[in-house]
Amino acid sequence: MVLFFTSTVVTPAVTLYMGRDKVENEDLIKYAYPGDVWFHVDNLSSAHVYIRLPEDSSMTWDAIPEALLTDCAQLVKANSIEGNKKDNLTIIYTPADNLKKTGDMAVGQVSFHSDKKVKRVHVPQRENQIVNRLNKTKVERVVDHEQDRVDRLKREAAGRRAAASEKKKADMELARAREAEKAARSYDSLFSGDPEQEHEGDGTRNKSVRELEEDFM
Repeated sequence: MVLFFTSTVVTPAVTLYMGRDKVENEDLIKYAYPGDVWFHVDNLSSAHVYIRLPEDSSMTWDAIPEALLTDCAQLVKANSIEGNKKDNLTIIYTPADNLKKTGDMAVGQVSFHSDKKVKRVHVPQRENQIVNRLNKTKVERVVDHEQDRVDRLKREAAGRRAAASEKKKADMELARAREAEKAARSYDSLFSGDPEQEHEGDGTRNKSVRELEEDFM
């Protein structure tokens, strides 16, 4: 079972989620979206809490609004048996695709591919107002992780196709505009000469012909 929460401190609202137990945490490590962000109490046992960032990339893991960070950190603290009783905790977070799992690790245990992609947030104390607000949004449901991944990949593929189609359309419109501009410049060049100069030129040429004829006579 996966527990889902809704944070309304940002617009649009963002989903937070976590596994009910260590076994579910293993599935979340395996199936979390690459763009999701993983949170955990540093150096203590706690729930694995994730932020599901918007799929439109309007928010990045290293620029999460402070209010949303606070919501997630408070949820992590509240779901740590030991950490919930302590003040001045450190919560660590990193993109889900930075989580590293090897066969010799215990259930629920993880490390990181890159320590440089791990950030920390300080939690002075539990804020019941935040925890209670989030708990009121809690929904528990069974998730078919494999099907969820298939559905996500389909959405991403559809998004890429739509983006490619829009780019192709924009490129075609730009090409047509350039061709029209080129044609307009070519048309304007037909009338770019001075009519007076052209007339004078014709007169000079005709006079020269008459002079040649007189010389011939």
